Amino acid sequence: MVYAPARAYTDPTGLHQVIDDMWTADWWGDKQKELPKRATIVPIILASDKTCLSQFWGDKSAWPVYLSIGNITKEKRWQVSARAMVLIGYLPAGKLDCLTSDVCSVAGYRLFHHCMSLLLQPLISAGQNGVEMVCADSLICRVYPILAAYVADFPEQCLVACCKENQCPKCLVMGDRRGNLLSSSMWDPQLIKEVLEKRKNGQHPAEFEDYGLRTVYNPFWANLPHTDIFLVFTPDLLHQLHKGIFKDHLVKWCLDIIGEDELDTRFKVMPHYSGLQHFKKGISTVKQWTGTEHKEMQHVFLGILASVVPSQVLLIARAVLDFSYYAQLRIHTNESLNYLKNALSVFHANKNILLDLELPERLHINFAKEAYHASNKRDYEEQMAQWLQRQEAVFLCCSYLDWLLERSQLPTVTSCVDDEHGYESESDSDFEIKDSQTQPRSAVPANMAPMTRTEPCLVHSLTKNPAHPHQSIQHLVTTHDATMFLQAFKSFLQKHIPHNKIIPGPQDHFDVFLRPGPGWKPGAPAWFDIALISDGVRTSSLHTLDVRIIFTLPRQFGSYCRALAYVEWFTPLREPDPSSGLRQVSHLTCQLQQNAAIIHVDEIVCPCHLIPKMGQSVDRGWTSANAYELTNDFYLNPYIDLDTFCVAAMVD
Repeated sequence: MVYAPARAYTDPTGLHQVIDDMWTADWWGDKQKELPKRATIVPIILASDKTCLSQFWGDKSAWPVYLSIGNITKEKRWQVSARAMVLIGYLPAGKLDCLTSDVCSVAGYRLFHHCMSLLLQPLISAGQNGVEMVCADSLICRVYPILAAYVADFPEQCLVACCKENQCPKCLVMGDRRGNLLSSSMWDPQLIKEVLEKRKNGQHPAEFEDYGLRTVYNPFWANLPHTDIFLVFTPDLLHQLHKGIFKDHLVKWCLDIIGEDELDTRFKVMPHYSGLQHFKKGISTVKQWTGTEHKEMQHVFLGILASVVPSQVLLIARAVLDFSYYAQLRIHTNESLNYLKNALSVFHANKNILLDLELPERLHINFAKEAYHASNKRDYEEQMAQWLQRQEAVFLCCSYLDWLLERSQLPTVTSCVDDEHGYESESDSDFEIKDSQTQPRSAVPANMAPMTRTEPCLVHSLTKNPAHPHQSIQHLVTTHDATMFLQAFKSFLQKHIPHNKIIPGPQDHFDVFLRPGPGWKPGAPAWFDIALISDGVRTSSLHTLDVRIIFTLPRQFGSYCRALAYVEWFTPLREPDPSSGLRQVSHLTCQLQQNAAIIHVDEIVCPCHLIPKMGQSVDRGWTSANAYELTNDFYLNPYIDLDTFCVAAMVD
């Protein structure tokens, strides 16, 4: 729990700000200046989303409203088991069939705002005058709850903003100019309230029609103190980016250019990667799309388009993917925000070529769908609320019992060691509370270290027992296609164990930890892992390799604690392609044979994914299993996950 704003920087001079949790952003500091001295802000985060409860038939639905606070770290808020996001109520989800179609829509708007007003009524006086509370650190402070964020999809954002769905719920951009890169004035809450009040009194202000407003005369946010409702909307990554821009627009445009059969074939031959969904039948046969499928397509989409679409289309696709990946980063800096803006600018600069071509989701499972299935399906909302109250009571009781158990196991007197002076001092709880009141309250959690540019801590671990013990060299050559294993092993011994007198040969056996691929059968192509390794001098200089075997040194060659890997090299990363930004690599050969070596496993930086360079059309003999063997040229895929995306950005 954090109770005060803070600033974090990547440099000691404070020029490069880090935006992580809510207290590190400018909003909290600006609001703190508007409140009395020693006031404690509790940023309120609301989320609502109408969801269907019936699985196969029926039209049962619920409209839950969730609440959390920005004082909690976002990692904790994302954990459903942490109970950091609570259900505060269900909104009416009926279809209002009793009303005519002319007034049904407006009545739904008014009903929503009336119910939200009832739910959020306590925030008005508390936000104006503050309320004394005992915080998690046992201190009493005057808390000011302020609505800071509202998580909702686009239709619901328009519902909250009291505007039609053909309008932007945040700014005054005209409907026919929403596709342009421009800076528009934000909506003014005070002006909107005045326009709605005039309309309520029988007047017809021009702004009412210009802004596309609805006749909602008492919006729930009208009296919430220190709240600008048009600034609290968070981006809807699922519907606006993954489903909207990417699936409904970019994929459709590329289908028109490439053709359905060719695009399906490219997805079919995509090499496997741990955690990557393989579209073995292509994408045209997928009938029901979810956010997961959209993200899986994005992981490989740019590599699929390379060398088959015009360069400007590649620039557009790259800009869309870059924007999507930067938007998903959990921590931002001034630099990453500039990259985000640059990706948007690149998209708008090249989009004209296409004119010639034509949080809440996961919470529904716990707070809506499970509660609905526990009811008898009649008058289910009241039963759902009662079931959730009982679940919450059980959770609180269990938490209290766990706390009592932990307390009973603690000593009555604790010994505190002063690290600076090296002496021990005894203290009891009364002294600790009094001492904490004399110290300023920390603006960041105690376990949050200063943000610095440090190298990532890599941990390499192997299973306790090898998957394939006592394997002969001939078996390694046959099963893992390690044709140069013996020569590479001899070179490794000469370099790292020069005192060794034993000459390795076919008689030696090795404990192997790497399988040739899940579901591998004799005679089938082996499935190996591609990885990146640093040159040991500069972390930005990475080389690509194919990890064929992970093994340990046999005992007859001496005691050696580090695990080893037989790898085959690719060429150094070439300069990024001007259009796609992808770096190309090729198989590295020596005297017409694969250039192989044995390295230490702990030298590997991270796994990576290579996409075969497919050309204008895919060879019909390629499959996802043999593409690495039949292809010589590849693209390093920076979009396989966010970590690789950040590493690639650092290299560039």
